[in-house]
Amino acid sequence: MDLIGYGFGGVAVLLGLLALGVPIAFAMAFTGLVGLWLVEGVLPTMAQTALIPWEHGRDFVFVTVPLFVLMGQLFFHAGLASDLYDGLRKWVGRVPGGMAIASVLACGGFGAVTGSSIATVATMGTIVMPEMRRYQYNPRLATGALAASGTLGILIPPSLIFIFYGVMTETSIGALFIAGIIPGIVTASMFSAIILVRCLLNPALGPKGPASSWPERIASLGRLGPVMALFVLIIGGIYAGIFTPTEAAGVGCVGVLVTASIRRKLNAAAVAAALRGTALISAMIFSIIVGGYLVARFLAVTGVTDFLVEIIIAAELGRIWLLILLIALYFVLGAMLDVFGMLVLTIPFVFPVVTELGIDPVWFGVFVVIMAELALITPPIGANVFIMRRVAPEVPMEEIFLGVFPFVIGELGVLVMLIAFPDLALWLVEQMR
Repeated sequence: MDLIGYGFGGVAVLLGLLALGVPIAFAMAFTGLVGLWLVEGVLPTMAQTALIPWEHGRDFVFVTVPLFVLMGQLFFHAGLASDLYDGLRKWVGRVPGGMAIASVLACGGFGAVTGSSIATVATMGTIVMPEMRRYQYNPRLATGALAASGTLGILIPPSLIFIFYGVMTETSIGALFIAGIIPGIVTASMFSAIILVRCLLNPALGPKGPASSWPERIASLGRLGPVMALFVLIIGGIYAGIFTPTEAAGVGCVGVLVTASIRRKLNAAAVAAALRGTALISAMIFSIIVGGYLVARFLAVTGVTDFLVEIIIAAELGRIWLLILLIALYFVLGAMLDVFGMLVLTIPFVFPVVTELGIDPVWFGVFVVIMAELALITPPIGANVFIMRRVAPEVPMEEIFLGVFPFVIGELGVLVMLIAFPDLALWLVEQMR
């Protein structure tokens, strides 16, 4: 068997392991190690196994991962997430579907602190679902809105996926963060509009919430302050060139600690829980990174990467047809892989073609993240839907998938706007330059 045959055989083994339910990190690491052993022998494989974690694990920019995770964990365990939702509910709760709209905005705000979609769904779902049950919201609308809105956690900066993409492609993480702002706002607005229109047409889907007086609304601004201040501090600091994304992560952690301490919402138990959660999530992310680099190295050695790149370039698809092909590809991969796994398997093949066609790598990063968002809420995997099912076990899985369908259509609409008007992602970045 020639090298390319070994490479495609390794891809088949990887997909088979994933179909059997093997965690993505272990499936990729096993495929990469066995493949390298068959192709290069034992000693080179042992050398690669030692060098890859050392080479990529000591990359300074990866310090941002545990720091941003810690920031989100502290924000959650200090109880600031519930304050965020309650403050937003006081402003929009009285409009049709107001509770669901507040959950969209709260997910966007919480995502700006955590950078994680799954954490956003789990946290905000626990806070919001009891309120929606109390006001007799349609379960399909309630769970669908929350599962879809959780995807804002990886688009609105800071985002762990942007960090991962930036490291893989050597693209400025600061520029990626800035590029995600307008698409994130557009997506949140799209989701809110979908809820509002549906509830105007059928008020029984999302009844109005309790009324709030103007003094109560003004007072609630204090609860929205921490998220707004952190967002301005982190993204404003990066935009102004005051500090790097890595430094911004450290500043954000200190900001959450100071805010929680001032509001007397921080104790030893909360800090311990935040540290424990940070360790688990960071270990998971780094294991995926190491496994991904092992399988990527195997595919590069066998020549599969160059082979596929040459085929795509020779096809002369052009920008639009390439993006349509990638949309179809990510929908298929989203049925089997998590977000990190999709990036690891596709970026080594796709990114050289993207740069060959002159597509801006920052713009493409936003495109990839939006496709990752769609993968998080589409069947049969839909990680956000599974998390939502745990939060609301009384709602059947198929009902949640039906609930997210209008938001999938809305997200595709945002994607079309991004393709038609690239400046949605690039305008702020160009101002920064």
